[in-house]
Amino acid sequence: MQNLRIPGPTPCPPEVLAAMGRQMINHRGSEFAEIIKDVTVKMKQVFQTKNDLMLLTGSGTAGLEAAVVNVLSPGDTVLGVAIGVFGERFAKIAQTFGANVIPLNFEHGKAADPALIKRALDANSQVKAVLVTHNETSTGVTNDLAAISKVVKGAGKLLMVDCISSLGSLNVPVDEWGIDVAISGSQKGWMVPPGMAMVAVSEAGWQAYAQAKMPRFYFDLGKAKSGLEKGQTPWTPNVSVVFAFQVALNMMLKEGINNIFARHGRIGKFTREGVKSLGLTLLADEKHASNTVTSVVGDHGLDAKKLNKIMKEEFDIVLAGGQGPLEGKIFRIGHLGMVNEKDIQAVLDGLKVALPKAGFVK
Repeated sequence: MQNLRIPGPTPCPPEVLAAMGRQMINHRGSEFAEIIKDVTVKMKQVFQTKNDLMLLTGSGTAGLEAAVVNVLSPGDTVLGVAIGVFGERFAKIAQTFGANVIPLNFEHGKAADPALIKRALDANSQVKAVLVTHNETSTGVTNDLAAISKVVKGAGKLLMVDCISSLGSLNVPVDEWGIDVAISGSQKGWMVPPGMAMVAVSEAGWQAYAQAKMPRFYFDLGKAKSGLEKGQTPWTPNVSVVFAFQVALNMMLKEGINNIFARHGRIGKFTREGVKSLGLTLLADEKHASNTVTSVVGDHGLDAKKLNKIMKEEFDIVLAGGQGPLEGKIFRIGHLGMVNEKDIQAVLDGLKVALPKAGFVK
């Protein structure tokens, strides 16, 4: 079986894939209502929230767009904190819908500095919300969201967080950290195929929703909330992925969320140590290195694109390349969701053989 080691979509357990093959049911009927309510209750346990949580049919980016258009109005000033392409995407979505985005970009491989966020908020009192990506898979860095939250909430601003690749793998206590809009996507640590986004909204988020003037229809979270009260979605959902979610969530809760966080921490360290033992250089500052994806620099003569080609053709291991300005300069190893040390050891064993073939000189 192919060893898919990218930051998403991630491999799915056989039980999850089997659930996808179920025959369709009436998405307006009582059976589906029971399933989506069960999924929502269990999902809230992983989000660690009592806030409203809605399932949307679409990718993680759909969740980001939903967050923007349901909370903001054209002309609103927002602080867009970015440490990579996904943070930049979040800000771009807000800008596209007419928000006045103040960019606060950090060097790739580094985490956002809460002190600089505070400085930006002090200098721009008109900021309504702060957009930030918790776990930036393009660089393999996890922001200190607890510290960022303290700054943002201390300034009385809305905190809107892309948790797409962290929720389900890393500890994200949504309520404790005061996250007003938290977004995730099915294809990451949830061990489910692509097709669904999840959005949790706080009371302050709903207050902003009541005033928001950006156009919205398909992604109207008010409609999603009203539908969920009846055990429905406002539009036809990805029924098969909801089936899969129910099975995956049962598996996750059986393992225990703290055990899931610990496993990802253990495997993240195992991956980084293994990479370094091969003489490779990590892109991410290790103090903030992600436990879901490891980014590796293509230095010492290494052709990162050629390496990924060799790994796929000779070992049936699929690694990710760099994105945006990092294209061709790094490769990435995904280790989130259904993953164990054996999966990563296979990657390290393959790299040992493939690296010299791709020009690497230790």
